[in-house]
Amino acid sequence: MNLSAAQLRQSDLDHHLHPFTDNAALAVEGGARIITRAEGAYIWDIDGNKILDGMAGLWCVNIGYGRKELAEVASQQMQTLPYYNSFFKTATVPSIQLAERLVDLTPAGLNHVFFANSGSEANDTIARMVRYYWELEGQAQRQIIIGRQYGYHGSTTLAASLSGGHMHGQGGVPLAGFSHIRAPYRFGADNPEHDAEAFGRAAAQVLEEKILELGPERVAAFFGEPVQGSGGMIIPPSSYWPEIQRICKKYGVLLVADEVITGFGRTGRWFAAELYDIQPDLMTLAKGLSSGYLPISAVMVGDRVAETIIHKGEEFVHGFTYSGHPVAAAVALENLRIIEEEHLVENAADVGAYLQASLHQLEDHPLVGEVRGVGLLGAIELVQNKAPRQFFSPMGEVGTRCRNHCFANGLVMRAVRDTMIISPPLIFTRAQVDELIDKARLALDQTWVDLQKASAEDINHARIA
Repeated sequence: MNLSAAQLRQSDLDHHLHPFTDNAALAVEGGARIITRAEGAYIWDIDGNKILDGMAGLWCVNIGYGRKELAEVASQQMQTLPYYNSFFKTATVPSIQLAERLVDLTPAGLNHVFFANSGSEANDTIARMVRYYWELEGQAQRQIIIGRQYGYHGSTTLAASLSGGHMHGQGGVPLAGFSHIRAPYRFGADNPEHDAEAFGRAAAQVLEEKILELGPERVAAFFGEPVQGSGGMIIPPSSYWPEIQRICKKYGVLLVADEVITGFGRTGRWFAAELYDIQPDLMTLAKGLSSGYLPISAVMVGDRVAETIIHKGEEFVHGFTYSGHPVAAAVALENLRIIEEEHLVENAADVGAYLQASLHQLEDHPLVGEVRGVGLLGAIELVQNKAPRQFFSPMGEVGTRCRNHCFANGLVMRAVRDTMIISPPLIFTRAQVDELIDKARLALDQTWVDLQKASAEDINHARIA
């Protein structure tokens, strides 16, 4: 039965509860935008509108849409072995091959892999693995895991507890056993003009203060995204991660690098750990692992943790029905082959440099307080006043307005608070960067006009009153 666009939207409203959505507001706004097809860096909605996807789906479609190679590999694997689990001393060929490939690609010392299906599940796994590690090492009191403000590590109860305060307050989150320190968010600091390198060191040293406050004997691990994407594209000064690493080593705290967003080429390196010289004990991978074509994630486990769990532990009573799913693993292997053979990491570095230079062209706009980025990650921070810097209040309304203008102009950009976020596919071209910048400037102009009209209306209402 072929349903009309209106019928599909109504059916969606009647039956589908969307993630991260005010479902009542969605109904008032006329229902969901229905995406029907995609190719390369573009998506099309049910009304025939062509939209440049500046977010690569949800930070994940690294190789772009419509790659028949992945469909063919999935079909072949489904016909050979559509499913088997990795419980009870069994394995499949694709899961074995993918584990070996990931060990080869990731930083030295990460020689074991545990598969899951999403970044949330992978971070749940790491939290459990970390605490189990300390139990086996005779330090079961090491239970506290430290995250950061604006951190995002997933939306399960545990992963949301690990994330920043924007994920807290619903459903009993946060759980006990989690603590948080400030993010290296320089533009949002009280003194944004502070020397960047000094600011980076100071932001990192808060971790040491927190460890001492909690008691080093009670702290199990520190979780951090090399670049905080969903928290507003917070890019640390170069001094930040070396100091974080020094502190973790000083107190024996495990260091976890969440590379769900930054992994597989997004920063112009295979992993952001290479960019910042991070040597993590554990690493979270997802999204770009399969370019979003099928759900899969992985925990890279360093030798320190793996050796203890293997040789001192018993059965690790944790896992998922679809851990190491053979079809997802086969698709991930093909995805990694494409990234390597088509030099998409190098393209992300080259086109990423052009993107960063192009973003700076928007700094003259009256709404833009700062642009920042690395590789094919970018942010445009909107402010009410540039000097002295003043954020909008309430925060988030202007960003949402700008995001809506972007969609209307044929561009996907995400709004985090009042920061416009960009994370396009790694296949992006310079011409597509130009298109993105043109459409972003148009959306900024339209947002500026809206604000001027609103301000004029407020003045008129005040005069009438």
